[in-house]
Amino acid sequence: MTLEAEVQSLRQVPMFRDIDPARLKLLAFTSERVQFAGGQRFFSQGDAADAAYVILEGRAQVLLDTPHGEIKVAELGENALVGEMGILSDTPRSATIMAAVPTTALRIDKRVFLELLAQFPQMSLAVMRELAKRLEQTNAQLVAQSAS
Repeated sequence: MTLEAEVQSLRQVPMFRDIDPARLKLLAFTSERVQFAGGQRFFSQGDAADAAYVILEGRAQVLLDTPHGEIKVAELGENALVGEMGILSDTPRSATIMAAVPTTALRIDKRVFLELLAQFPQMSLAVMRELAKRLEQTNAQLVAQSAS
C-alpha cells in the first residue's frame, strides 16, 4: 500500500480526521502496517504496553482472563483504537486482543502515540471520549450481570 493510501486510511479514523495531512503522512511513515490471521493475538493480558493499534480492516475480540477461563467482553471493528490504555496508564496490558477474522492494523509505537496526544488536543479528547464510552459500557454490563 502506498503512503498516500495509508494517509487516506488514517483519515477515516475519527480521532485522526482533524490532523493535517503532513502529520498523517508522518504517522503513516513511522507506524507499521501489520496483518493478523483469525485467532492470532495482537497482544496478551499482562504483556508490556509498547504500542497502540488502529484496526484498518477486520475485527478483533477483547478477552479477559478470569478464574473460570478466558471470556470475550467486546468485539471491535474498523477504525477502533486498541492498546492505548496500557500506554496511558503505563501499566501492563489489561486485556488480550485477538483477531476475530483476518485483520489489518496500524501499529503505533508508544513514543509516537504519546507525542501525538501531546501535540493534538483534539486527538487527546477523542481518546478520552472513547475511554469514557468503554467505561460506561462496562458499568452497564456489570449492572446487568448483578441483576441476573
